[in-house]
Amino acid sequence: MQSSGIKIDVLSSNGMHPVMDELVPEFERLSGHTIATTYDTANQILERIRSGETADALIVTAPVIDELTGEGRLTAGSRVDLARSLVGIAVPAGAPKPDIASLDALKRALLDAKSIAYTGTGASGVHFAKVIERLGIAAQVGAKARIPAGGLVGQLLVDGEAEMAVQQISELMAVPGIELVGPLPAQVQLTTQLAAGVFAGSPHARAAKALLSFLTTPAASRVFKAKGLDPVR
Repeated sequence: MQSSGIKIDVLSSNGMHPVMDELVPEFERLSGHTIATTYDTANQILERIRSGETADALIVTAPVIDELTGEGRLTAGSRVDLARSLVGIAVPAGAPKPDIASLDALKRALLDAKSIAYTGTGASGVHFAKVIERLGIAAQVGAKARIPAGGLVGQLLVDGEAEMAVQQISELMAVPGIELVGPLPAQVQLTTQLAAGVFAGSPHARAAKALLSFLTTPAASRVFKAKGLDPVR
């Protein structure tokens, strides 16, 4: 890659934060470009873009990439599939890890927890709200829930504001001081496909495409896996 000193603006879902933290410095070293990344939930990013916000590259869920491409906000054909993410549960470091291997076990664990944190707008939080409805415990969980709009809910465990956190596994693993219990059971699991695209009209489209290509290299795939994501082969 040639050094050209371009600043690439990226909008990204929170689940990519730990991956970007590790990979961006290497891309900047190799390319000479700099990366400025803004993180949010996929739903909030969608609202921001429809309110007029733009950037050079976008990393969110695949359906959002396709939706915005169809609206002409992203360049047709620029979609790059990156990784798959699962929803999991975490507890404070050192705390007992409940059994969540089956639906019955998960239900007991959720009822036993004194407080549970999940996002109000993130894909994992929206999905979890449906899970507790399915399990018939929405009222009980809702009465003790901590539901910020977005962000890393694992931090609420560190701050002592919640006993259990539910979010994308990669987002839980990004918070020091907490421990992953495991993924939700298969019957209520949500697999999220993370993808990327280039904004239509970006003055730095070529550099943005180089970044997205870098995120699909074997070295990048190893980082995805280490951060709790399943890289797309």
